Amino acid sequence: MHQLSPQDAQFLYAETEHNLTHVTSVAIYDPSTVPGGETVRYTDIIAHTRERLAYNPVFSRRLLRLPLEIDYPYWVEDEYFDLEYHMQHGRLPEPGDWRQFCIHMARYHSRPLDMNRPPWEMFVVEGLDHVDGLPKGCYAIATKIHHAAVDGASLMKFFSSMADGDNLGTPLVPLEEVVVGSGEIPAMPALISRAFRNNFRSPLRIAETVMRAAPSLVQAAQDSVAKRDEDKHPVPPTRFNVDLSPHKMFDARVVALDDLKRIRQLQPGVTINDVVLAICAGALRRYLSHHGELPDESIIAWVPINARPRGSDGNDLPGNNISAMTTPIFTDETDPLKRLQRIQQSTRASKEARSGISARLMTDVTRHVPAATQVLASRLLLRSGVAAKMCNLFISNVPGPQIPMYMNGARMVRSVALAPLADGMGLFIGTPSYDGQMSFNVISTRELLPDIEFFMDCIEASLAELLGLLDAKPAKSPKKAATKTAVKSPRAKARPKTKARPKTKAK
Repeated sequence: MHQLSPQDAQFLYAETEHNLTHVTSVAIYDPSTVPGGETVRYTDIIAHTRERLAYNPVFSRRLLRLPLEIDYPYWVEDEYFDLEYHMQHGRLPEPGDWRQFCIHMARYHSRPLDMNRPPWEMFVVEGLDHVDGLPKGCYAIATKIHHAAVDGASLMKFFSSMADGDNLGTPLVPLEEVVVGSGEIPAMPALISRAFRNNFRSPLRIAETVMRAAPSLVQAAQDSVAKRDEDKHPVPPTRFNVDLSPHKMFDARVVALDDLKRIRQLQPGVTINDVVLAICAGALRRYLSHHGELPDESIIAWVPINARPRGSDGNDLPGNNISAMTTPIFTDETDPLKRLQRIQQSTRASKEARSGISARLMTDVTRHVPAATQVLASRLLLRSGVAAKMCNLFISNVPGPQIPMYMNGARMVRSVALAPLADGMGLFIGTPSYDGQMSFNVISTRELLPDIEFFMDCIEASLAELLGLLDAKPAKSPKKAATKTAVKSPRAKARPKTKARPKTKAK
């Protein structure tokens, strides 16, 4: 038994009826790689999952919450754990295309978990028979886990322990059995007594944290005053900064990771994360301009950052260890190259030590805030609409393994994911990568993004625009004009068709 950290607990307290704080990771498998041409059955997937139970404490832990939230909840072993309760099976209707699959996943993601049991479940979906880029007969495994249990890094560790490195069943990573407690749950009076002690110590711990950080705070305050006008970026209102409905929308596009690496050549020091932000910025500029809604100021993105120590082996307790930054993505900049350059400068400044002091301090302080205070603060923030004043959307880049992964002999050929939304921030773009691919995953609601297919076209057009700049860079080559035309011409012809959107409006 161990207690949730305040950061983990925030995902419990921030949950609302319409905005659930779980993540859904979807792996798509090609069963043609199974030795001997055997069929992967639903019972085989259950058996494999049961075999790996001992290596994942997430599987069998449930939450123990205290009365009136007087202290943070605890993870305890579920004495009535039943694996098959957490697993479901279904099949797409004919013809089993990508659009049907996306609708299926959006509906699945919109349903809540049973929080009286370990907060996870798996959904095996067969019948992906007519999806471009996928072999016929593929199936998907959608794993829904509450964000209180995992962040992006620990989620990757979770799936690595579930995966094999070949089609013969060799584990991808060394498996070490997790030692769990005796399963005995302390009596409630003992937990309440501990809660009162924790609450009594909280003010003292907060004061100690602030005093330790005092010299850095003084310097940070001076820097902040000096750069106040220069760094001021107001958050403009957009269609995504309103209260949300429970009707989620989802779509994804897969691109070659090498294309994003090539784009880094446009500007020294550019990271993959900068390229992702630039592609999203170009897509948002196209989409909002098409609807006549592009704000004069730059859109502001909330970007999570993995706060685990560099070189960490990931063997710490599962849960959340993340920080974040808000950064403009310069949708007000017409030139795509200048936009990329400004994004790089902005993200680099945000990651400097003096810019991270306040984030680190707030992380340390919130470790000592009483649970009841955190609950009240979370609810007040949600009702105050402060989220819309902080940023316009989430953009999260989670690097994944760049080698093939298998399960039950079937090779994983695609990885996509769905993330939680919040009132005031109704657009999440996640970009997990796997085996030389990166997928741009878009999550919103039906009311805010009714033409999600057109938005995905905007992402592809934004990527093509940056690649076109790269192809045009060697200006002295006589082939430049032909190459540039070959890249841009198909996109230019396709754009009027996507802007008309009669099909997406009907949907």
